[in-house]
Amino acid sequence: MTFTGRVRIWTGCGRYKVPVVEDAAEALGAAYKGRKCGSLGDFGIYSFNGNKIITTSGGGMLLSDDEEAIAKARFWATQARDKALWYQHSEMGYNYRMSNVLAGIGRGQLKVLEERVEARRKVFLRYQELLGDIDGVSFMPEASFGRCNRWLTVMVLDEEKIRVRPVELVQRLEEENIESRPVWKPMHLQPLFTGCRYFTHYDGKSLADELFASGICLPSGSSLTEAEQERVVEAVRQVLGVR
Repeated sequence: MTFTGRVRIWTGCGRYKVPVVEDAAEALGAAYKGRKCGSLGDFGIYSFNGNKIITTSGGGMLLSDDEEAIAKARFWATQARDKALWYQHSEMGYNYRMSNVLAGIGRGQLKVLEERVEARRKVFLRYQELLGDIDGVSFMPEASFGRCNRWLTVMVLDEEKIRVRPVELVQRLEEENIESRPVWKPMHLQPLFTGCRYFTHYDGKSLADELFASGICLPSGSSLTEAEQERVVEAVRQVLGVR
């Protein structure tokens, strides 16, 4: 999102008193114009799923400066139990609370967040260095006004220059016991939302369509060693027919 676009959203939501919820599920440790992702909206959301930079195996974290709203969210997340001697509920609640053990594991990992981010950024730079010379292969550049956490390294294949499709590359890497996957399937292509309208370019496609068709997520774990990464690179080059 451009700065202008963000200002317009912020201004419009403020005018109509609509809270801005920032989905920063995958952006822990990243920054936009000097501000940490997750702190830009009225509410910020992080994911601690098993594949994130830090993990509690599931769950996540809700952030806000609105203490009253956070208290209400915590109330709903703990079954919305009223303050009474017995189990009493005046509102619908859910059992979304994280156990103390998992919360402790998450808090411990937050202390090494910057180390995890730096490790992911090094993984990205190595991929860029070792695969960036291939004609038709590109990687997401980093904006001058922000800092990526490089949670995943996504490689984009130009279909006019690379004959191997991302799905085929994923399958071929799987044969070498290397896990990869396509870029996320857009919401409007999910069977659940068939027929829903969405923004398109003049050719009837969206940027999300293009990335889904051309992108592949490479192994990007914080503990990925240089030797392991070189093995991935060698396998990718072999499949693409580039030595």
